[in-house]
Amino acid sequence: MTRQRTILIVDDNFMNRRLVSAMLNGTLYRLIEKDSGREGLDYALNHREELDLVLLDIGMPDISGTEVCRSIREHETRDRRLPVIAYTAHAMSEERRSFLNAGFDDILIKPITRNEFLAVLEKHLN
Repeated sequence: MTRQRTILIVDDNFMNRRLVSAMLNGTLYRLIEKDSGREGLDYALNHREELDLVLLDIGMPDISGTEVCRSIREHETRDRRLPVIAYTAHAMSEERRSFLNAGFDDILIKPITRNEFLAVLEKHLN
C-alpha cells in the first residue's frame, strides 16, 4: 500500500495556496498550508519527520523563501534531505541559478499546470 505523502506549502497568497490544494485533490498527497515564511520555517523545523516535501514561494513579506530554504538546509541532518521546491514568478536564468545555489532542489514557475506540478512531485518523492 502506498503511504500518503505530506507537502508543506508556504505562500502568503491565499489564492496560490487554494490552486495548489485543488491540483492535489484526488491524489495521495496531504497538504499543510502556511501563509508566511516564519510560520513555514517554524513548521518545517518542528515537524521535519512528517514532511516529504516543501513548496516555497520566493517573495513573501516577512522572510523570503530563499531565506527559509537556507535555514532548512542549515538544520537538516545528513541522513535525510527534505526536497524543497521554489514556487515563483521569477524565471530569469540568473535568478534560477541563485535559487538552486540557495539549496532548492527544483523550481516551479508560476503559473503552473497540474501535470507540471505532479511531475515535479513524482520526480522528488519517488
